[in-house]
Amino acid sequence: MFAKGDKVSVLDDNINGVVIKIVSNQVTIDTDEGFELTFNEKELILIKSSGDLMNNIAMTNFSSVKKEKEIPAPRSFAKEKKSKKDEFVLEIDLHIEKLVPNKKGMNNYDILTLQMDTAKRQLEFAMRNRIPKIVFIHGVGEGVLKAELDFFLGRYDNLTFQDANYQKYGLGATEVYFIQKKTL
Repeated sequence: MFAKGDKVSVLDDNINGVVIKIVSNQVTIDTDEGFELTFNEKELILIKSSGDLMNNIAMTNFSSVKKEKEIPAPRSFAKEKKSKKDEFVLEIDLHIEKLVPNKKGMNNYDILTLQMDTAKRQLEFAMRNRIPKIVFIHGVGEGVLKAELDFFLGRYDNLTFQDANYQKYGLGATEVYFIQKKTL
């Protein structure tokens, strides 16, 4: 009844996917969300058959196929001098949309607490891994997160902080430098 590549939908649920395996009457599909789920064939409905040759040709992305077939260029082993501008900078975006998929049900206190916990965790990570510079992207807004971040960073003796590069981040970022102690 079904064939590999058929687009199917589950009868009693809002799940769509593509058939990837059929064993007797059990059909395994790769859902649109990326999960592999197995259903009885009676629970599925055919949306689009893979047997339609013209449909398969139309859906083929020839540029990606061509790219896969290309022979990669040989790597150059000449060392390039890196300027200080090219050094690694850990950028942490503290916008709530970047931290959680959905902020429904979160009040301002919850949001600020999550943002500050993230900042603390990333700062400790950078200290442990001796990353010399971090940029916290907090946005402009009303300045509440920036003020909390400034207060939080001010409690550390082994770092300095300032507004980040205006050309790159605008007014919405703070740059943190760690003061490395020289060991004898």
